[in-house]
Amino acid sequence: MELFVSIITWFESTHITEQVKNVDFIALFTNPWFVVPFAFLVCYLVYKQGWKDLIIIAILIAIWWVSGTDYMNTLIIGDELQMDKVLPVFFGAALVLGFVIYLFFGRSD
Repeated sequence: MELFVSIITWFESTHITEQVKNVDFIALFTNPWFVVPFAFLVCYLVYKQGWKDLIIIAILIAIWWVSGTDYMNTLIIGDELQMDKVLPVFFGAALVLGFVIYLFFGRSD
């Protein structure tokens, strides 16, 4: 149990969640230091026909985008969890997780 407490303490000390929340998407995707390597990665994966990896990258970007929407900001109002808004997120996440598991274990390349 102490291991988990130390990991959580370290994670909180890095302020990663605050940094992810404060990312300026427009500046990120117009910054050549990010766009050029990202474009090379996408082109390389298309050349090697790494469709599974491209789909995973697209899912991660979509999750990042969805997590910043107004809908996600209204999941918790005050100290109260809004169940009518959490259930669609939960089922959508389960669907995405099922699709990712299918990509890794259900198909062969």
